[in-house]
Amino acid sequence: MSAPVHFGIDIVPAHRRHIGFLARHMRAIDQAECRAMGREPKAALRHGLLASSRCWTALVTGRPHAMFGVVVESALGGRGVPWFLGTEEVWRHARALLRLGPPILATMHDSSAVLANLVSAGNTRAIRLLERWGFAVDYDTVIVGDLAFRRFAHRRPALSTLQQENA
Repeated sequence: MSAPVHFGIDIVPAHRRHIGFLARHMRAIDQAECRAMGREPKAALRHGLLASSRCWTALVTGRPHAMFGVVVESALGGRGVPWFLGTEEVWRHARALLRLGPPILATMHDSSAVLANLVSAGNTRAIRLLERWGFAVDYDTVIVGDLAFRRFAHRRPALSTLQQENA
């Protein structure tokens, strides 16, 4: 998915040249999530880029301010792990993120019927956005490293009878 500039954000295929700037400017809560999962921010971005079946970068005024993608955990089970790491700047474009979510989720669901991962319990912006995108976010927490996380999941919408007949 490569989209034109949309409300100040340009979505492009992720590239390793995006990692350095993004790692240096990553939000503190995203850095804490990376470290709780056992990786420094730069290493987490590298891993995400390499492991993802689909991976994008959100550019704001031409600079990489978020990288996100989906790692197919089980092709047979239809389970993918979506992830998103960004800077404070990308969150200044929350409306754009809200509008870009549905087509990005649809693309992620091409390979995975269920998208699920963990989000820091203190990452209130991300939790709000996930809920607005239709993810179910658990209230219970699990501790990973030294950080409390909440599970979140989204199921691919079922096809209507008419869509199934035309497929």
